Amino acid sequence: MANAFYRPGRQRAAKVNELFDRIAARYDRINDVQSFGLHRCWKRRLVRLAGPRPGEPALDVCCGTGDIAFSLARQGMRVWGLDFSAPMLDGARARLQDLASSSAEPGSDALDLQFVRGDALHLPFSDRQFDVVTIGYGLRNLARIEDGLREMQRVIKPGGRLLILDFGKPSHSFWRALYYAYLRWMVPLFGRLFCGSADAYAYILESLEHYPAQPGIATRMQEQGLANVQVFNLLGGMMSIHYGQRPAGSQQPVNKVGDDVKSL
Repeated sequence: MANAFYRPGRQRAAKVNELFDRIAARYDRINDVQSFGLHRCWKRRLVRLAGPRPGEPALDVCCGTGDIAFSLARQGMRVWGLDFSAPMLDGARARLQDLASSSAEPGSDALDLQFVRGDALHLPFSDRQFDVVTIGYGLRNLARIEDGLREMQRVIKPGGRLLILDFGKPSHSFWRALYYAYLRWMVPLFGRLFCGSADAYAYILESLEHYPAQPGIATRMQEQGLANVQVFNLLGGMMSIHYGQRPAGSQQPVNKVGDDVKSL
């Protein structure tokens, strides 16, 4: 039986929005549970790879409750977080308000950070506006991956960086089978326990089965004209970070498929 939240084509965006609206209140907690807290390490790794510099503008697409956006802002960047789920953005804004009114983190009230509602396929920003664009666990949910990559590249300055964190597909058959079994049986159980919906988290495996593996995303990035494309595999490829740059000039070469594939 098809997952209740996975629909190809025109219904994709509406069903994904429905899913994230439903799980927003418990999103952070279940992320900690299902990843054993490791998602925080992977997001920190993404931010380090982004090479943030104080004062640079950055955009976090599909920002959710803001983990990556907050991390970039703590590095002194001017950050916009964008998501299409109003409940997710409510959570992000509540976190920002709590930080601003708390003395637990000195200087948190000075974070240059704002959250906006918008569509990743139609970003409400000007061409060449950001030095860094990130997307964590969002590319897999877009109705058209190529259009999402094109939009993110559009808003990156020449020489700017794009970083993508998402579920991957391990190349080793045994490791992949074990990973898929975990996603098929354990993760939906967490969804039922914490969100009252097994389908909300069974969706992860369903969407992953339709998502290109790491080389597939790298190829699409290169087809969009991104240079210096690299893939950083995490946990044997269960997760991955893709890195690419918008060429500083039209003559800048683009890597061949398969170059610079790394494991952490």
